[in-house]
Amino acid sequence: MKLRYFIYSALFLCCFNTLAANLDRLAIESMLAKYDGARPVDLRRKDLTDLDLSGLDFTKADLWGSDLRRSNLSNSNLSGLVLDLTVMTKINLSGANLAKTSIFGVHMAGANLSKADLRGSRFIANLDRSDLNHANLTGAQWGVDMTNQPMGLMRVSLNNVNLTGADLTGADLNRALLKHANLTGSVLKNTNLMGADLSGADFSNADLSGANLTGTNLTDADFTGSNVAGAHFSGIKDKAMIRGLASSKNLDSAIFE
Repeated sequence: MKLRYFIYSALFLCCFNTLAANLDRLAIESMLAKYDGARPVDLRRKDLTDLDLSGLDFTKADLWGSDLRRSNLSNSNLSGLVLDLTVMTKINLSGANLAKTSIFGVHMAGANLSKADLRGSRFIANLDRSDLNHANLTGAQWGVDMTNQPMGLMRVSLNNVNLTGADLTGADLNRALLKHANLTGSVLKNTNLMGADLSGADFSNADLSGANLTGTNLTDADFTGSNVAGAHFSGIKDKAMIRGLASSKNLDSAIFE
C-alpha cells in the first residue's frame, strides 16, 4: 500500500519543476481575491511547499495534485474539495475545515489534523503517526469500497495515530489499519470497524455503543472502562486476547456470536 502512494506521489512530483510557479502567500491571496465565479482558482500541481497558508478560504480553488508538503493550512477552509493525488507529508491542517473533502491516493504520514472538521469526508490515504486528537469524523467515509478496487485493496492507514477525544459517530472505517492507535476517550457510536486491524489499539474510556467490530483483529487491544453497549464482536473467538474487556461498561449487552 505504501509503495502505491509513493508511486502516485513520484509521478506528480516529477512534473512540479516545470509546472509550478513561484508562489507565496501574498500571490495566492491575490489569486483567491480575484475569483470571478466563472472557474476555480487554478492551483493545480503547484509547488506550495513550506508556505504559511493558514486561515485562507480555498473552497473556490482547484488544488488537485498540488505539493503541500510541510505547509501550514491550519484553520483553512478546504471543505468539499477534491485533493486526490496531492502531496501532504507533514502538513498542518489543525482546525481546518475538510468536511466532505476527498483525499485519495495520498501519503500524509505525520500530518497534524487535531480538531479538524472531517465530517462526511472521504479519505483513502496513509495517515500513519498523524495527530487527529479531538477531530470530528462524524459520518466520515474512510472505509474500503469493495465494488471499486481495480488495483487491489486500497484502504486508509491509521497506524499509531492519535485519535484521543475524537468523534467518529457513524463513521465507516471498515478494513482500516489502526494498529496501536490511541482512541482513548473517543466516541465511536455506531462506527463501522468491520474487518479492521485494531491490534494494540487503546479504547480506554471510549464510547463504542452500537459499533460494528465484526471480524476485527483485537489482539492486545485495550477496552478498559469503555462503553460497549450493543457493540458487535461477531467472529471474535478469544475474548482473553482483549485487555480490560471485563471492566467495560454494559458488557452484558455486547454481542458475541
